[in-house]
Amino acid sequence: MTAVAGASIRAWLWRRWRDRTAWSTAADVFAILIAASLPWSTSLVAAFVAAFLVSTAPFFDIRAFLRSLISPVCALPIALAMLAVLGTLWSPAPWSVRLYVLGPYGKLLVLPLLLYHFERSSRGVQVFTAFLASCAALMALSWVVAFFPAMALKADAEYGVPVKNYIDQSQEFALCAVALAYPAIMLLREKRIWPAALLLALSAGFVINMLFVTVSRTALVTMPVMLAVFALLHLRWRNILIIACAAVFLAGLAWAVSPHLRKTSETFLRDYQLYKEHNIPTSLGLRLVFWRKSLRFFSEAPLLGHGTGSIRALFEEAAVGQFGADAEVVANPHNQTLDNAIQWGAAGVVLLYTMWLVHLLLFRGEGLATFVGLMVVLQNIFTSLFNSHLVDFNEGWIYVLGVGIAGGMVLAGRAHEGATVTPAGS
Repeated sequence: MTAVAGASIRAWLWRRWRDRTAWSTAADVFAILIAASLPWSTSLVAAFVAAFLVSTAPFFDIRAFLRSLISPVCALPIALAMLAVLGTLWSPAPWSVRLYVLGPYGKLLVLPLLLYHFERSSRGVQVFTAFLASCAALMALSWVVAFFPAMALKADAEYGVPVKNYIDQSQEFALCAVALAYPAIMLLREKRIWPAALLLALSAGFVINMLFVTVSRTALVTMPVMLAVFALLHLRWRNILIIACAAVFLAGLAWAVSPHLRKTSETFLRDYQLYKEHNIPTSLGLRLVFWRKSLRFFSEAPLLGHGTGSIRALFEEAAVGQFGADAEVVANPHNQTLDNAIQWGAAGVVLLYTMWLVHLLLFRGEGLATFVGLMVVLQNIFTSLFNSHLVDFNEGWIYVLGVGIAGGMVLAGRAHEGATVTPAGS
């Protein structure tokens, strides 16, 4: 009996091993786990990404995948990653530094595979839901940690930040808050009041957390832009005017009742004055120093830049004999455009902006996937004015996952529309 049961199990495992659908389902599950773990852990994300890549290998249609790479949506991220590889050839940095800087650009190579897989998968929405649920759980723990700091999952945690840092947390919460607006509006138009109210309440929860617990200044700048784009695309002018008036009123109310919001906003002017008058290395002052020096580095090698991994050495050289903010040395100019410009010159900047533009154009039209993809690209573009968010871990993976999954869903929808229209036209 035991031998028969063992043979049955082996036969079942062999059938599952050779089942294309089972492998595709496994890839979907690992994508869901990547999204769920992203707000919490870097090591888990790396492990689940590796598992996703392995699970897509069996029965992989290499010819279809190679054909998909011709599309600019796939080709441009690959080209940017390859430029980073080529940049190692003329960089003066040690090879250990060049290879270390290459790592963050490797995630761009996963984007075409996500596009290919989710053009064929029907579980993209589940991935988005997993990320939303994970961020909601993080928001709940953020409130707990604000009152009970000992509940934080890391030592020396910032106020209301259970894991990672307040910048990553703010970007995740801002994206979720804005992304929920589209399905809420669609539900309201269908007269489904309670589901819409639930989504709006969850969106408000993210916003309230950012107002009263912690928020990054980058999120304060970029979130209104994302909301404005949503309103222009999906609301009537009368509704836009009503919502704008309500937003002004609520912003004033939030300013009045939230000391944390006032403190965060007031640091803009304070940081600038401290830097300008006393050369103190404040956050804003340092960015101004980094950007000024970065423009000079770019002017020294405008076509192909100084090479991959060259940024820190250039700042070290520029800091000799300086003091205060001017003496700070970094390997990141806190601006994605300048990060590319220093290392690969105009070639890197053109590739970066062409990729952003092509991905923006991919998300034209209606639908949840279209809206989520558009918000992900917009957020990355605007936050990259103040940080190198394409190569930062959290924000970079949000971009790769968001564009890859939403883009695959959009491409699948367009392919389906083409398949249904063609027979009628013929």
